[in-house]
Amino acid sequence: MTETLKDILAAQTREGELYQRMPKDRVTCVACGHRCRIPPDREGICRIRFNRNGVLMVPAGYVNGIALDPIEKKPFFHAWPGSAALSFGMLGCDYHCPYCQNWITSQALRDPEAVSSIEPVDPEGFIRIAKRSGARVVTSTYNEPLITSEWAVEIFRLAKPAGLATSYVSNGNATPEVLDYLQPWIDLYKVDLKGFHQKTYAQMGGVLKTVLDTITSLHQRGIWVEVVTLVVPGLNDSDAELTDIARFLVSVSPDIPWHVTAFHQDYRMTGPDHTPVRTLIRAAEIGYAAGLHYVYTGNRPGETRNYENTYCHSCGTLLIERRGFHVLGNRLQNGLCPACHTAIPGRWN
Repeated sequence: MTETLKDILAAQTREGELYQRMPKDRVTCVACGHRCRIPPDREGICRIRFNRNGVLMVPAGYVNGIALDPIEKKPFFHAWPGSAALSFGMLGCDYHCPYCQNWITSQALRDPEAVSSIEPVDPEGFIRIAKRSGARVVTSTYNEPLITSEWAVEIFRLAKPAGLATSYVSNGNATPEVLDYLQPWIDLYKVDLKGFHQKTYAQMGGVLKTVLDTITSLHQRGIWVEVVTLVVPGLNDSDAELTDIARFLVSVSPDIPWHVTAFHQDYRMTGPDHTPVRTLIRAAEIGYAAGLHYVYTGNRPGETRNYENTYCHSCGTLLIERRGFHVLGNRLQNGLCPACHTAIPGRWN
């Protein structure tokens, strides 16, 4: 009998740490905001965390893919510019976004057309790869990292003493429990803020308030956070909605970088046109008008005036010049503006 992907993944598991035992062998998973209550022999919304005889089993010991990328691709623009991030992903997601650019991995157990495979690896082996590759950062990405947090922390526990920084590229559907679990081990966290209407989030299986609470909590915990909004024509590109997003971020901290990036047709969303350059420029202008210090455009390299660059929010001096994921120049001096000596928020040393 042919082994299914579900069977293969079930063998690559261990007991989780992010759950609570309940009566009658039920468990409550706290890895993401869904807080699934899972009966025996059933899985959570993500399809990869499941209850085996009253024990929550979670993914471990594999990757779906490993890639060495510029850190700007994550995107982190205020963390070690020009450095390399070794990215790893697993399978599964707690959302079902119709425009997912990583749907082959995220929807592997939901969509029969999402054909994926896995490669066994241990944390020690992954860290050896990271050191050999010259990476400065290791990043859990491609699928939703929150639902594979136990495996990420296994890697991060070895990464930190090896001199590597650690990061998540996430939808932000977190719980206080998972953020408590991650906090000792994580340096950088990118959150996708997909809009500012609950109706939009409901279409993807999420709750807007949970994501807003995650962004607030990450900042309060001192974890460096950058926020990305994929600007989709007709979905979240109105002036009112972009203004609401920008004002929310300012209320948390005007120093949070906001990336407004261009949509392209993918997966099940083939209706809207690609995001026009003028829309990205307008979104950046809205962000700055609301009081944000750092707003960046993405996915249209070299086409959006100067909105890929970092400028001193105090005196306006050009600090970091970029084109797409490439750093063309970096004038920061120990995290300070060379002209007025203002400290620029981020991770620079």
